[in-house]
Amino acid sequence: MHNYKIDSAAVIGAGTMGRGIVISLASAGIPVLWLDNNPQMVEAGLQMAEDTWAQHVAKGRISTGEASLRRARIQAVSDYAELAGVDLVIEAVYENLELKQQIFRTLDKTVKQGAILASNTSALDIDAIAAVTARPQDVLGLHFFSPAHIMKLLEIVRGAHTAPAVLDAALGLGQRIGKVSVVAGNCAGFIGNRMLHTYVFEARSLLLEGAYPHQVDAALQGFGFAMGPFRMYDVVGIDLEWRARELAGQGQDVAQVQVDNRLCELGRFGQKSGKGYYLYAPGSRQAEHDPQVDALVQRESERLGYARRRIGPEESLERCLLALVNEGAKILEEKIAANAHDIDLVYLNGYGFPADKGGPMAWADAQGVAQIRQRLLQLAERFGAHWQPAGLIDRLVADGKRFADVREGRA
Repeated sequence: MHNYKIDSAAVIGAGTMGRGIVISLASAGIPVLWLDNNPQMVEAGLQMAEDTWAQHVAKGRISTGEASLRRARIQAVSDYAELAGVDLVIEAVYENLELKQQIFRTLDKTVKQGAILASNTSALDIDAIAAVTARPQDVLGLHFFSPAHIMKLLEIVRGAHTAPAVLDAALGLGQRIGKVSVVAGNCAGFIGNRMLHTYVFEARSLLLEGAYPHQVDAALQGFGFAMGPFRMYDVVGIDLEWRARELAGQGQDVAQVQVDNRLCELGRFGQKSGKGYYLYAPGSRQAEHDPQVDALVQRESERLGYARRRIGPEESLERCLLALVNEGAKILEEKIAANAHDIDLVYLNGYGFPADKGGPMAWADAQGVAQIRQRLLQLAERFGAHWQPAGLIDRLVADGKRFADVREGRA
């Protein structure tokens, strides 16, 4: 069996994600080769790394000596051939399967046998990436969260062929760079983004049915979330999904994304453009309520034929939380996550779930699984079959067990 020891790494891509990953590796003592097809991006990335460490020096977190040691661990390279000897390559280019496959074909030809080939993808099929190589056992996903040098969470995605020793090496790496690592199976969105998808779908549905963005956010922030879904979109950029839908040529006509589409058509991309779901004063991150957005929401929901009704904070909270829990149950059932605690770790460390509630699955256990099932059935009656409780929930209730009792998909 091969011994996967990570003493050196390479990162491909010098966008936001690539930069954060390089900073994480170099800060943990791992030498990094950095490649981007645009060398100026690497230059800008190196400058950002230097600035980051200079701030740490100014705050007394690290010494000047340590800052220069970290900087010395990063080397810009201009060619794949220069990556031949590294133990780990992390590809961090934008989310496009063909592009990632092309990169992995090249890596397969140029990088030594026994190196780990990782993709920092947030939702793409790891098996489809591994399939273009002659060494699928060495391929896995390392899904960092942005900004990667600050966010604690690392989703380690195992493909169908990923060798156990490769997973172990990745877990060791996660520990070394100070991350909370969770192993996830391969499915659309893995653990975090797959659950986020259902949560955001409910939040957007609430807007069409009668709520306004600031009301939904207030309900979730009142529960303890760091920020509600619409403030979160303003921070990450509303245009990311909009552009992805355009590129994919699908999903643009779904009712739930029409408000986003209208905002993007107006150039309201979020914080970076000074306005999104909220308004931001120049240079400020303070989200201010914008009545124009309420008017836009109302126009869109009426155009789509919705009869608006008053929606209270209880309903907003109920639907967003239970969407998370039911999807979490499906993830457990499909063995995408090893246990409920792993799902909670993802939500606590990557998605701003309130720490005092322990995560969505721990919160559900505290409510009682039978009570959760009852509430899901009520929602299914009102809003349709997508609220049907996951099979696992029925089984847990029948056996008087909790999510915490589930191990590897079995209770």
